[in-house]
Amino acid sequence: MTTALQEKMQQAFVTHVDDDRLMDCMRCGFCLPACPTYIHSGFDETQSPRGRIALMKAIRDGQIMWDGSVEESFDLCLGCRACEPACPAGVQYGTLIEETREAILSVKPQSLKEKVVRKGAFDNLFADQKKMQQAVNLVTFYQKSGLQKVVRKIGFLELFPPFMKEMESVLPIPAKRKKPENERAKVKVKVAFFAGCLMDTLFNETNRNTIAILEKLGCEVLIPENQQCCGALHGHSGELEKSKRNAIANIKAFELDEIDFIVNNAGGCGAFLGEYDKLLSNDPILFEKAKQFTAKQIDISSLLIKLGIVDYLEKLPVSSSLGLVTYQDSCHLRNVTGVKDEPRDILKAVQDCKYVELPNADLCCGSAGIYNLLQPKMASLLLESKMQKVKEVSASTVITTNPGCLLQMKVGIEREGLSTTTQALHLVDFIYGKMFYQ
Repeated sequence: MTTALQEKMQQAFVTHVDDDRLMDCMRCGFCLPACPTYIHSGFDETQSPRGRIALMKAIRDGQIMWDGSVEESFDLCLGCRACEPACPAGVQYGTLIEETREAILSVKPQSLKEKVVRKGAFDNLFADQKKMQQAVNLVTFYQKSGLQKVVRKIGFLELFPPFMKEMESVLPIPAKRKKPENERAKVKVKVAFFAGCLMDTLFNETNRNTIAILEKLGCEVLIPENQQCCGALHGHSGELEKSKRNAIANIKAFELDEIDFIVNNAGGCGAFLGEYDKLLSNDPILFEKAKQFTAKQIDISSLLIKLGIVDYLEKLPVSSSLGLVTYQDSCHLRNVTGVKDEPRDILKAVQDCKYVELPNADLCCGSAGIYNLLQPKMASLLLESKMQKVKEVSASTVITTNPGCLLQMKVGIEREGLSTTTQALHLVDFIYGKMFYQ
């Protein structure tokens, strides 16, 4: 890197990376055993949270030169934020890594390919739900028209990286969109449903099942129009200004005084939605609106607990054995939102199955948004480790609460040859089957 670019990078870190947050790190090392990349890199300090924070500060202070090894350290971070609950000093690592990526993006020249991908994804696909639906419609056509069979037969997928080929094999066939007609109980609470981008297109059936369960348990469910992608993928990739754009649109869409909660069924989305106040903290007016928005955020499993799902499930008759069921945490649901026990309590209440705890369920599966596409080697190491734990407990069903985790676990099941004995399901779909198909 030239001296001029080196100076620009240092200045970018000064501008974008908060020095006070950097100084919060006491270098105690409590984060190390919680960090998947530290563990799977052979305990390389530069692949740990405190090591990355040290690199951030060194770049900011001009103590080291920016080079490929420094960039690789930041790129390999999953952003799972498992370090945050482990940190006694309350270091805001998630904010620091996003600020770091924003700083890098502001200086580092982008390839034409990267520019096209970022423009297409963040300015179009994840900024316009209609375009997202059109893209998913193309996927549906590919799956149902016979084109998928032809592509596989001629070996066209061999031209792509192995993980993309595996992902193609586990993509769900999106359900036909229709207005749900659900059994309704007496209204206890009013909720607004955050439909999400992938959840409302590729996983539309899970969304419909979510609404059905909520209505059966006594919710009036509103689905505000003009809501957008939560902005998590933008923010995690350093596109913080674009994530703010989505945040402002969502806050406006959910300005409904009469609702008790804003509920979501995707752990990653919920975590980002719950930090809109932090994202918009520099604007006093938007900050106050964001605080009102985040105060009403709730994950689907937490809301189901409030609605009495445990008692409901425990009273259902036992029909047929569902085998051994285990649960893989969504990193952001656990580490950011703080939801750990609720999904487990729900699964333990199902009388037709036996719940078994998955060892190291708190460690990332390697999905992390689009991490498995950008860093396939590390993602594969993490997934391989995760699947060994699944095999140890002999689970017939692996439950997750996030679409990326769900696809990642499906890939792992296929890769390990377990598809005839093991399935991966979203918590909502598992519970829906029990509640509506006795």
